Amino acid sequence: MKFPGSVLVSLILFVAETAAALCLSGAYRAAGDRMWQWLTLLFALLPCALVQLSLVFIHRDVSRDRPLVLLLHLLQLGPLVRCVEVFYIYFHAGRVEEPYVSITKKRQMPKDGYSEEIEKEVGQAEGKLCTHRSAFSRASVIQAFLGSAPQLTLQLYICVLQQEITAARSIFMVLSLLSIVYGALRCNILAIKIKYDDYDVSVKPAAYLCIFMWRSFEIATRVTVLVLFSSVLQIWTLPVVLVNFFGFFFYPWILFWQSKSPFPENIEKALSRVGTTIVLCLLTFLYAGINMFCWSAVQVKLNDPDLINKSQNWYRLTVYYMLRFIENAFLLLMWYIYKTDIYLYVCAPLLVLQLLIGYCMAVLFMLVFYQFCHPCKKLFSSSISEGLLSCFKFLCFICKPPKSTVLTDKAEVKSPENTDEAWSSSKTLDSQKGNPHQSVSSNA
Repeated sequence: MKFPGSVLVSLILFVAETAAALCLSGAYRAAGDRMWQWLTLLFALLPCALVQLSLVFIHRDVSRDRPLVLLLHLLQLGPLVRCVEVFYIYFHAGRVEEPYVSITKKRQMPKDGYSEEIEKEVGQAEGKLCTHRSAFSRASVIQAFLGSAPQLTLQLYICVLQQEITAARSIFMVLSLLSIVYGALRCNILAIKIKYDDYDVSVKPAAYLCIFMWRSFEIATRVTVLVLFSSVLQIWTLPVVLVNFFGFFFYPWILFWQSKSPFPENIEKALSRVGTTIVLCLLTFLYAGINMFCWSAVQVKLNDPDLINKSQNWYRLTVYYMLRFIENAFLLLMWYIYKTDIYLYVCAPLLVLQLLIGYCMAVLFMLVFYQFCHPCKKLFSSSISEGLLSCFKFLCFICKPPKSTVLTDKAEVKSPENTDEAWSSSKTLDSQKGNPHQSVSSNA
């Protein structure tokens, strides 16, 4: 039985970030910055409430007679209670013989084209630990992209405006960045386990390192670009954010309406149609929040029973990173044009170059992960290099002008000798058409 380290890491980040947010909010109140105080509290308490809601929903506490647990969730102490329960189960596992076990069948990764199916006994304790790990993984994703990401953007924006980085604010920003990167990492692992549920997946340390570096560069550069742009063009910040957010929010719904599939009814038996709609809206809300800052490894598909698109779409991945790179470059260009006096002692061209190189480094680590470190790369129908090559060929084919237009242009641009020959031949044909008897006699 594996040590529940992911649960412990999630709890530590959750408690540390919440405590740092409360302390920093108190500092803003003492300094008289009421707006920064309330925004810091909002970005701290809203994801905290959503984390409690997700833990209650996954463990189905509403339908069970557990009033104390529900009370602790209302007091925002749900993760603490869950963590205590996890370690209680872990340390007491094996002391009492379980009445029954379940048998799961998993396939090993193919070796020499052959995949062996193995059976494994899963006891009640291990099943409960698996449920807790899954719940904390989803809670970490919610905490990261609905709380830590807006919080990091806000605190960095305050640092730029005040031209000061205090110790408390720097510690808080480091915690927020770690929380976002960890949430993105858990999102990647969840996507792998959901897509390849039939296989026994084991993620190696090299894969964790690649994901960590990939997400760190991607998220840090994205947040910095948004902060720089919003510091000089505040009035255009809201349209940029809303277009990004609602574009990703409505994208799964548009695909669902185009497929003309029936409304999903198998999410939770206890939920009504209204409850199911609310859950799906929250899911797409989280999906949009993730894609605002980085690539979502989990692609929402509402007409699928698992609500996840399990196919590997290299084309969508390529288009996302190309458009995101163009957007970041455009926002940096706008910042460079309209930068104010607060950036007087900043080397603007060097900063722009560093941010663009940082985003390219994120793409590089992503390519290394999918090409060499992905635990299920043997199951890919095509590698990342082949997929990207086909995508670039397709994009080049779209941008290439039609062949008929090229031939017409070449026909119009000819040398004078060829033009004279064509004119003389056409003149001969016209004369022959005008006097058919002469042409017949000459042939005779």
